[in-house]
Amino acid sequence: MTLPQVLSWKDIHARLPEIFPEGLQNREHSIWEIAAKTIFVMLYAGAVEGADRWIRPDQVTRMTDEQAALSDDDARHAWAKASITPSKADVPGRWYAVNTRESIRDDTIRYALIQNSAVIERPGLSTTSPAGRYALQADFAGLLSPKLDEATFIAKAAAWREKHLNAGALARIAIVRRGAAGGGAYELVTFPNGETRRMTTGPSADISKAVIEVFAPKFLQKPGVITLSESGNKVVARDDELAKAIGLTIPTDRSLPDIVLVDLGPAHPLLIFIEVVHTDGPVNDARKTALLQIAEGAGFAPQHVAFVTAYLDRASPTFRKTVSSLAWGSYAWFASEPDNLMVFSGKPLQIEGG
Repeated sequence: MTLPQVLSWKDIHARLPEIFPEGLQNREHSIWEIAAKTIFVMLYAGAVEGADRWIRPDQVTRMTDEQAALSDDDARHAWAKASITPSKADVPGRWYAVNTRESIRDDTIRYALIQNSAVIERPGLSTTSPAGRYALQADFAGLLSPKLDEATFIAKAAAWREKHLNAGALARIAIVRRGAAGGGAYELVTFPNGETRRMTTGPSADISKAVIEVFAPKFLQKPGVITLSESGNKVVARDDELAKAIGLTIPTDRSLPDIVLVDLGPAHPLLIFIEVVHTDGPVNDARKTALLQIAEGAGFAPQHVAFVTAYLDRASPTFRKTVSSLAWGSYAWFASEPDNLMVFSGKPLQIEGG
């Protein structure tokens, strides 16, 4: 059996961010070094769809730099045959410790590479079987051919995504890429009442636009925009008449968040304070307390006030950086997944008895 040509794991690592772009779920574990080395081992052992060859996660841990440098078919066949047998023997220079195989199996293979269509699992194998069970999806393996020049690789990666990623994944990628690209000096934002405003382009403006044009009509019965600001606290829109109608006094300082919405649908209007986070500044406990004081001054009881932190994407470093500081009793919303709200409940769990 002739084995496929194989790139070095470092060259594979360099290609992965193009294959799995920003916005893809579990992208971090699809493009990190462990993913590159896992994919390398699959290629090295010839574990590619259609070849009926499969690897075990512990084979990734047992690979060494010295072995990886042996690229002839005989050396690769011999290593694949020897390493597929479970063993606790010491392997000098091994890539990973023995106890990392579960992490490789779960974090990298199951929840990233399989989910993102790069790896397939051997059918009909019992969960306790020691046999190899993972291989590269054939078209994905083709993206790692050393013969591809950069332009051809980029084109093939785009075609692979269109064919193998689901509609939801493609939509997330498109939204995140559009947010990162920008374009022009201004972005036009359309309010629920049909009015438009111009905002300076940038990631924060993209999130603000999504909040007003997508979030507001999706989650509110009769939405209105009281204030909209952009980076530097420049006020883009301010509806004093609407604020006056609901009894809200808008402070002239910088205490208001990026967006203040109101839902006029319920019997008692709902006030929604929204922080747009591209780098920092979520609704934390201190911010929530300050905003509650503003709302209560206008006669809004806590049950008629909501707090939302809006992000571009759930997989972004910004969300991971700030999620631990989000206030209980607030929400997180992601422009790349507009149909869902993440709830940080401040209420105790209630389980009804039988």
